[in-house]
Amino acid sequence: MKIADVIEGLSGKRPGWACEEVRGGVIDSRQAYPGSLFIALPGEKLDGHDFVHQAFQKGSIVALVQRSPGEGFPIIDLRGGAASGLDQAVKTPFCLLVEDSLAGMQKIAGFWRSKCSVKVIGITGSVGKSSTKELTAEVLSQRFKTLKNRGSLNNEIGLPLTLLSLEKDHERAVLEMGFYVSGEIEFLCNLAHPEIGVVTNIGTVHAERAGTQADIARGKSELVQCLPPAPKGVAILNFDDPWVRQMADLTPARVFFYGLDSQADLWADHIEGLGLNGIRFRLHYRNEILHLRIPLIGRHSVHNALCAAAVGLMDGLTWQEIVAGLRSEGAQLRLVTVRTPAGALILDDSYNASPESNLAALNLIGELQGRRIAVLGDMLELGQYEEQGHAMVGTRAAEVVDQLVTVGEKARLIAAAARSAGLPAGAIVELDDISQVIENLKDRLDSDDVVLVKGSHGMHMERIVAALEAGS
Repeated sequence: MKIADVIEGLSGKRPGWACEEVRGGVIDSRQAYPGSLFIALPGEKLDGHDFVHQAFQKGSIVALVQRSPGEGFPIIDLRGGAASGLDQAVKTPFCLLVEDSLAGMQKIAGFWRSKCSVKVIGITGSVGKSSTKELTAEVLSQRFKTLKNRGSLNNEIGLPLTLLSLEKDHERAVLEMGFYVSGEIEFLCNLAHPEIGVVTNIGTVHAERAGTQADIARGKSELVQCLPPAPKGVAILNFDDPWVRQMADLTPARVFFYGLDSQADLWADHIEGLGLNGIRFRLHYRNEILHLRIPLIGRHSVHNALCAAAVGLMDGLTWQEIVAGLRSEGAQLRLVTVRTPAGALILDDSYNASPESNLAALNLIGELQGRRIAVLGDMLELGQYEEQGHAMVGTRAAEVVDQLVTVGEKARLIAAAARSAGLPAGAIVELDDISQVIENLKDRLDSDDVVLVKGSHGMHMERIVAALEAGS
């Protein structure tokens, strides 16, 4: 993308002089790099306009602003479609002044996407969409130059930022799409124009903001509704989730089901969890049967693998390419294992938590040998599903762990359910904060222990992992 593309995307007018390359965009001046576009976004605590100078110092050549940042930088005023200042060349770095810098970034992203011939795969769901995105990108990368969102840049800011990183020779883009409010995924689809849409599942995570499961399903279904008609458009749906299965009636695209049910187009059975050594299963597609062993952790990862394989099949990849992608080193994310000084194994799944992801993590620890300890924090933003969700986790914990440690007021619901399900009271510890957990565990772990640490991001459970790993 050139500076001329940025200006044309904002104003509809293309200057002949702006020929420097723009190498993606950033919203944090600390992450600016040579050739980048800096988007100055006002925030509750910090205003990006105050850091334009720092972004230019680190190499940004253009800043998108909605007010003058001062400092005497050259400014091209694009407000109201005036596009003044395009007659003469302007030396970089300079600022582009628009009415709204966020809307401006989105406009540039949509324009640049329209200039690229890349095929987009959109992925959404309540749980597992980041893992599925990573795995799908690994599969497609076996044949195509593939772009994907970094981390969880999946919203109205992150997805446009990802599109700004598109290069003309990208052949595929795998884009995770988040959802909180109705219309959000439709907006992202109007920017990205996916041809393949994937829905992993409908859970209760973020229900406090997103509403009921029915509301969440309606919001997620915007992805498959926005797909082009068959045969160009393909909706890849989880047959095992009834909320997702119903979306087949909402899309103009071809429907392809995956799951553990033999009625699905692509399905798996004979699933065996191998602990930290991966999973083994048998895969069925039409008249073909494949026996696979892949390095994904936890039986729940079979759905991620099926989904990525489905995308590969629908995009014309061979089984050799698909299996190579499923077995690649970049396929696994988030769950990290570390050791304490005493040799205890810590399963660091502290990034986030929902009832569904907690159950999957508990299933994994249930496959491992040793004294199994689960350290579980509050699951936030569950709304009306708060009591039910925590109770489900507590009931499962009672079946697979030897000791349960809960952190926070909401997590006491986990402890209560575990007691009701038969976990002895002496095996349950209820604590209020992170420091108490660290103090409780730091001198009690030995080499035979396996400790799962999981909670919502706002609980900062990663501090427990860091302290136990350091022995402090």
